[in-house]
Amino acid sequence: MKLVTGVDLETEVELSPIAKAEEAAVFSPYSSPSTALLLQRRVVSWSTETGSPATVRVRLGDRSFDLHKDPLVSKCKYFSEASLQSGGDVVELPASSPGVREAFEAVALFCYGDAVALDPFNVAAVRCAAELLGVGGLGARCDLYISQVVLQSWDDALIVLQRCLPLLPAAEELLVVSRCVEALAFMACMEILDPEQRRNQLPGAGGAASRALVGRRWDAELVKELAARDLWVKDLLALPFQFFDRIVRALRRQGMKEKYVGPVVLFYANKWVLSKKTHRFWATTDDEAIDGETDANRRAAAILEGVVGLLPAESPAVAANGAIPVAFYFALLSRSLTLELSDESRTKLRGHVASNLRFARVDDLPLPEEEADGRSIADSREVRAMESIVSNHASVQRKGVEAVSELWDRYLLQFAGDPKLRPERLAELIGAIPASDRKTHDHLYEAINTYLVEHRGLSGEEKATLCGHLDCRKLSHEACVQAVQNERMPLRLIVQALFVQQMHTHRAFTECSDSFRCTRSGELVPGAGGYTPSPGCPAIPTSQPLSGSSPYDSHHHAPRDAKLRARDDASSDYETASFRIQALEQEIISLKRTLQQHNTLRGSASARGEGKEPSFRVAVDAGAPATIKRRATVSGSCIGSMRWGSQRRCASRILRVFARLAVFGRGRSRGKQSKCSASTEQQNCM
Repeated sequence: MKLVTGVDLETEVELSPIAKAEEAAVFSPYSSPSTALLLQRRVVSWSTETGSPATVRVRLGDRSFDLHKDPLVSKCKYFSEASLQSGGDVVELPASSPGVREAFEAVALFCYGDAVALDPFNVAAVRCAAELLGVGGLGARCDLYISQVVLQSWDDALIVLQRCLPLLPAAEELLVVSRCVEALAFMACMEILDPEQRRNQLPGAGGAASRALVGRRWDAELVKELAARDLWVKDLLALPFQFFDRIVRALRRQGMKEKYVGPVVLFYANKWVLSKKTHRFWATTDDEAIDGETDANRRAAAILEGVVGLLPAESPAVAANGAIPVAFYFALLSRSLTLELSDESRTKLRGHVASNLRFARVDDLPLPEEEADGRSIADSREVRAMESIVSNHASVQRKGVEAVSELWDRYLLQFAGDPKLRPERLAELIGAIPASDRKTHDHLYEAINTYLVEHRGLSGEEKATLCGHLDCRKLSHEACVQAVQNERMPLRLIVQALFVQQMHTHRAFTECSDSFRCTRSGELVPGAGGYTPSPGCPAIPTSQPLSGSSPYDSHHHAPRDAKLRARDDASSDYETASFRIQALEQEIISLKRTLQQHNTLRGSASARGEGKEPSFRVAVDAGAPATIKRRATVSGSCIGSMRWGSQRRCASRILRVFARLAVFGRGRSRGKQSKCSASTEQQNCM
């Protein structure tokens, strides 16, 4: 600028272009006065008061300032050293120094003894310039302003932090950045903890964000709308990532729960990494980049690597609590396939995806958006990435392997109908999960059947190879019925399905039979008393008495565990009935032997008689052993191994035998009965 002394200030002062642009705002009540204009007036006033011209020319890039030497040397250490070394009147300031170009007018005005108007927009630059030029009093005043004004307001701290970006690393060394970061983190925690500020739209578990995102396909526009509901979250999303990263770490360090921190990271990644609008904006508005698409991918990759570093370590627990939806991890995986990430970040991201597989849905897993010409979906980078993650999970982690197996089979079903899919490639994808890890093969059967429908020209060997991964024993009854009726399946699989279906049918009849036995177990033996074997019978192991009533009577409203206990009791009653029938068999055999011995004695006594004819009773007694022998032959096997109907018939025969024995003994006199009983006891004792 050119200053003319001794003339009218209002007419002769030549203003710089910047001063001319800011002259209209000098008297505005909503803005601070122009520092450049104030400096020019102060220089003119100093020349008028002292009568000495401005002899020092300060050059700052393409700008120059004519100032007085005495005020600069007295208060600015940099000018005192520069004037002694050069001995001239021209001082060069490094234009690249942080804050010097932006705040030199404020430093010079302070050297002339005027107060500097500090505000959140210039305090960081003034602080850095004061430190570089050695103006100690101005630096202390800036620190005081930051402590008492900036750090007490969310908006002011946010503005100062944004203004520190071109001032790095000087602003970091002067602790301006760290103080603003800690203040913003503290105020964010207070926002969450304040009862009056708690609203349903707060991000985190139980909030509107989590309820809207969990269990849905990833939608970047929906996430953007949810992020805009909280102003403090929206402000954090506008920060550069290097500042956002520090604030998130400060939030966790100050004790904010992960259910609030996690969604903030999610919203930031959605805006700067997953949003297609942001990618198109970067690709079309960066005039300095040679290739806009490549530059946009480079910027997104840098942010994605930082986001991966901010993901919580215990991601399965966070996903289970709903703080971060599982779909978010798979969305990051899908985006990372188009970016160049470092090996460390890629491995860490795939580790997060693998640990959340058991919570995922089939809609969360990535698929190519556009089909490549001449290449099947199974050969895309999305499917190959999922194949690698699932196979590593199956070989390393055993937790939730059944859920992962079912998820993988459902995933195969999504593209099993691709006409370009080769049978050997489908076999490779099926083999990513061991057959033993699959609890059910229903979804795998659906995938193979879908493939066979779309590829009718397969040979018998190719069909047998694919269907060899199926285990009919792990198919449901409905799937077995479909497999038997499916003409596209090979004959071997149909035979196996028929055998398994027969096993299912037999099991169903067995369960029905067990239920019937439970309800009829009280009718086997009348009475509720225990069994006491007759004298002379060998000791027979016995069980508890049968229940007199069915365990299912008047218990239809009982819970499931009560039904299971009743079924176990019925099984125990069934065993008790088998033991009792065995005991009856042993007693009948003992009675048969006793009757044979008794009839032998009676026959010998009759032969020694005087020619009497044998009575009808003796004839009947002689015929009784044969009948009993015939019945004993039928009942001699293990009753416990017989069917239920055979046991019922055997029990009926035993009762008829007892009835005959009772009929045979009615005609005897008491004396004979006593004699017969004594003879029986004597034989038993022998």
